[in-house]
Amino acid sequence: MDRQFSTSPPRDAGSCGCGGRRPGKRTAYIALGSNVGDRVSMIEQACKEMDSRGITVKRTSSLWETEPMYVLDQDRFVNGACEVETDLDPLPLLDELQDIEKSMGRRKLIDKGPRNIDLDILLYEDERVDHERLKIPHIGIPEREFVLRPLAELIPHKSIDPSKPWKLIQDYLNELPHAHEPLSTLTPICASVVPLNALKATRKTQLMAILNITPDSFSDGGIHTPDSLRDTVLTFVRGGATMLDVGGQSTAPGKIEVSTQEEIDRVLPVIELIRSLPETCDVAISVDTYRASVAEAAVKAGADIINDVSAGLMDPVMLSTMARLGKTVCLMHMRGNPSTMSKLNDYPDGLIPSIARELLERVAAAEAAGVRRWRIILDPGLGFAKIGEQNLQVLRHFDELRSWPGLEGLPWLLGSSRKSFIGKITGVPKPMDRVFGTAATVAAAVQGGADIVRVHDVVEMGQVIKMADAIWRY
Repeated sequence: MDRQFSTSPPRDAGSCGCGGRRPGKRTAYIALGSNVGDRVSMIEQACKEMDSRGITVKRTSSLWETEPMYVLDQDRFVNGACEVETDLDPLPLLDELQDIEKSMGRRKLIDKGPRNIDLDILLYEDERVDHERLKIPHIGIPEREFVLRPLAELIPHKSIDPSKPWKLIQDYLNELPHAHEPLSTLTPICASVVPLNALKATRKTQLMAILNITPDSFSDGGIHTPDSLRDTVLTFVRGGATMLDVGGQSTAPGKIEVSTQEEIDRVLPVIELIRSLPETCDVAISVDTYRASVAEAAVKAGADIINDVSAGLMDPVMLSTMARLGKTVCLMHMRGNPSTMSKLNDYPDGLIPSIARELLERVAAAEAAGVRRWRIILDPGLGFAKIGEQNLQVLRHFDELRSWPGLEGLPWLLGSSRKSFIGKITGVPKPMDRVFGTAATVAAAVQGGADIVRVHDVVEMGQVIKMADAIWRY
């Protein structure tokens, strides 16, 4: 990979950085950390505070769960970093960050001890600051994996030492000794469901149950009626489902698009029912929609995840709505729309490289709209702009997608359940009878590294992932 870095001398901010505001925006990188209370919530609140004070958060890293360093007798940290734009000089920026910490209730009792929020300036343009209150670049960067990992996601090819312009952030990360337990990213779902740890080898696969409230879905249209819904939901939960994906609009090819209001009228009563049942208090609710207004109504009713098959392409305000709502989102790979996607399956540059490149574009668009990277789940979109053998290629090379540069560390959802490519291979025409074929694809998904599998046959697939986890995630 080509390396690009500036060899121009760094600007010395008067060895002080104690000016005020300056014309034009400057780019800085801020470390984010918390190990007290709701750690993710604290970090997200701090980002909102920065935005509200004109310190604009442009991009974020993933969040990484780490053991404490220096003072070991404390809880695990959640760490990350963000790229910000500001017109503040370094010291006034530090003052503003410390005021945010104070406003959020931080009290520094022990140096490097427990804290609900920790905001540090890591880099500020290419400037060097040597002040009793502030050193830039931050002196801890080279030795701290929990700093280097997030920075390597944002600016892997940036130099931090002007005397060694050829030595980049990725190089410092590569030089660290291998940890006994590698760090993993952390993706929050909701308070009742454990976060996803996409890089943790022993993680358990999450089971997402499909709950289509539609008369025309390809496999289970019209099955889930108001009279049977409660029993269905309870069966799913007893079968091991930790997430319920509620959909009110079929995305199968050739299906009629219903009105936004009809989709809302289908989805909301189901979410309200799930939220009313004591047995489902520990289950996350996902809304399967490509419409921003439906997503917003669903979140207000209690949904935790927005699952968009178009990754924001079919509604121009979906990504900004996702950012404003602050929920975890799933961005799926698809081309065109459900009516045209089956004809858009030509991948002259290769299937896996094309999916990776197009998902990278959607991730970048989501981040530009304000969606935090730690809130993003990806889906390769089996059956969407992919036919027959192409779906098998995705399953065979799923680990390649997961490790694609720029996509590493993000969690993945895979939905193969009952799809037509399974029927063609097994010779089973009825979708409801494709249980065994689906089981093979679910096992392959677990082996390939999926974090969530989305299924119709919850009880059966719950047993499959238990067995697959026992084989491959130990």
